[in-house]
Amino acid sequence: MTPRATVRVLEVLDPPDGTTRYVDQLVFALPDDVEIEYFTWRKALFSAYDVLHVHWPERLTRARGGRLRTLAVRFAACALLARLAVTGTGLVRTEHNPDPHERGGRWESWLLGLLRRRATVSVRINPTTPPHPSARDALVLHGHYREVFGELEREAPRPGRLVYFGIIRDYKGVDRLLDAFAGVRAEASLRLVGRPHTTQWRERVERAVASDPRTSARLEFVDDDELVREVSAAELVVLPYRELHNSGTLLVALSLDRPVLVPRTASTVELANEVGPGWVHLFDGELTSEVLETALASARSSRPAGRPALEGRDWERVSVAYAEVFRLAARGHRTTRAAGRLEEGRTG
Repeated sequence: MTPRATVRVLEVLDPPDGTTRYVDQLVFALPDDVEIEYFTWRKALFSAYDVLHVHWPERLTRARGGRLRTLAVRFAACALLARLAVTGTGLVRTEHNPDPHERGGRWESWLLGLLRRRATVSVRINPTTPPHPSARDALVLHGHYREVFGELEREAPRPGRLVYFGIIRDYKGVDRLLDAFAGVRAEASLRLVGRPHTTQWRERVERAVASDPRTSARLEFVDDDELVREVSAAELVVLPYRELHNSGTLLVALSLDRPVLVPRTASTVELANEVGPGWVHLFDGELTSEVLETALASARSSRPAGRPALEGRDWERVSVAYAEVFRLAARGHRTTRAAGRLEEGRTG
């Protein structure tokens, strides 16, 4: 059997760091013919690779450190797009979100539009994501976290414990969770675990903790073992997002066999049907005290037997599917390079 040609993939992600993130699902079981490098601008503009793999595309258009750094990054993004076009390098887009959660202005929108149109293969991680209008389409479901967290120590659920976990930022709706919980009359407590995105968010949560002894918070990034203990102590996990299309946080909670309250969207309805009754509780419109009390009572009285059905979301399946995507995206790049060599031979 002829060995496969090596596919060199430049991932617009940070490398694995010992905590569990989406990148771990991606590289968990990649075959030997796929080589992964992690993004730097030097590599993106000057190194050799067959496929650029983009997840959150605004990473290519934003920078910390002020306006000049942002301008430099956006000029670099223009140069990268030009390089992709000239070399015919394959571009894989994983569609985590339909749009950035925070808007970045007209120049960024233009760059992101160009990047979207340049895609060779579009990877949807849930079936409700609309297919890309021109790229090849692939469905690779977001993986679960059962194996990764399976050996870590869990807490028993605490009666009435509501838990929010994850980065605290605008679109995640933590303010409406705090407001709704303030009016809850049932025996309950609220625990928030995660790093605030801004000083304003830290102050908002700290005020809520100071004013209500039932509310507590751990306002920092926590390692996997601490995360498992915090989440498993929940009787109900609450994710009060204003926008929810894909959520690794939701899958973490389900992987730890904890019911979750989330807004009703096409993707959460789809997931609720997939995992089985009693695991995903849905709310419409605003999150209110009554919604929290009803969901908590429902989670307590109708806790399902067994575990959420998460078959088809193991990491090996995710990695193998991505390998096929990368091979598909790389074929066009190799065709372009071969055509270039042929043209050189004709004119040399």
